[in-house]
Amino acid sequence: MKRAYQWFELEESRNAPSPSLLVYPERIQHNAELMVTIAKGPQRLRPHIKTHKMAEVIQIQMDLGIDKFKCATLSEAELLAKTGASDVLLAMQPVFLELKKLLDLILTYPKTSFSTLIDNHDSLEEMKKVVSDRNMILGLWLDVNNGMNRTGVKPGKEAEKLYKSLSSMKEFDVKGLHVYDGHIHNADPMERREVCDEAFSSVEQLEKKLIEAGCKVPVIIAGGTPTFPVHARRDQVELSPGTPLLWDAGYARNYTDLNFQNAAVLHTKIISKPDENLLCFDLGHKSVASEMKLPRVRFLGDHNFEQISQSEEHLVVKCLESHRYKVGDSCYALPIHICPTVSKYPHVLTVRDHKISGSWCVAARDHSSMSYKI
Repeated sequence: MKRAYQWFELEESRNAPSPSLLVYPERIQHNAELMVTIAKGPQRLRPHIKTHKMAEVIQIQMDLGIDKFKCATLSEAELLAKTGASDVLLAMQPVFLELKKLLDLILTYPKTSFSTLIDNHDSLEEMKKVVSDRNMILGLWLDVNNGMNRTGVKPGKEAEKLYKSLSSMKEFDVKGLHVYDGHIHNADPMERREVCDEAFSSVEQLEKKLIEAGCKVPVIIAGGTPTFPVHARRDQVELSPGTPLLWDAGYARNYTDLNFQNAAVLHTKIISKPDENLLCFDLGHKSVASEMKLPRVRFLGDHNFEQISQSEEHLVVKCLESHRYKVGDSCYALPIHICPTVSKYPHVLTVRDHKISGSWCVAARDHSSMSYKI
């Protein structure tokens, strides 16, 4: 009788490379479709690609009618253009060389509409000079800080003044407001909604003031993954989830109201049994995001592992049933944080029907645009 495999398992795991990152296209498809359902259509979505950085995942979304995207690096921006995205927001305020490279991308890929962020007057003046020298027009969003305290200008007089300034300059095509509220991570969905609505009220007041002053605010881009369903209730707001496409153990634990499926799994093998009740896996810092405290993965299946130490190449776990395991055994684990984990792999392996079916290139791993060598 043929063994019944769990959804994440490989039939021939002994011959599968380790450590490796496995992705499950059917689950990615499910997650993309659920994003569209929550948004009530693809038109309001502007998904972030920083989680996956892969052309194939972009294409899955484009096939559903999503044509606007958000990214964090020039490499991601170019990947989107090469994949055929019509509208790309570089959601990192470019300075000096990065600004010039962005303008080069605009010239290289004329079928794609590029835009970026601004949050201060000095950068605006610099952008104006560089854009004017090239006789170009650059799409700009005002980056608004409504509590994240990472980038952006706080809603108020300074934000109003900056928006009015960029609106008056012929070098810029003003797109609207960009608001990322990544500081909101309440596990309870009702609490998350209340906190999100309270934080967004200052943005709505800013929009009202700008309109009263005669400025146009065509669109507001709001939120990330946790606040995605909250902002989906608002009219005239674009939505920027990114992590749902692959999902991870951290979000699955914290946001049980979001029914996305884990679609990226680490395949790892036991490489040593150094002492009684200890197992060592080939899953070190170089193989999984390690910015948080242990545990950094959630092992799938019937295991009782306590993660006790990790170094560059190794993850050591305490296991009181270590006699059940031998060197060479495969295990599967979900990263607590998927985004920086993906960047550690040049390729991911696709899995269909418990078999490795191919590989996808993590094409935008590097920060620099793919066309540039410094």
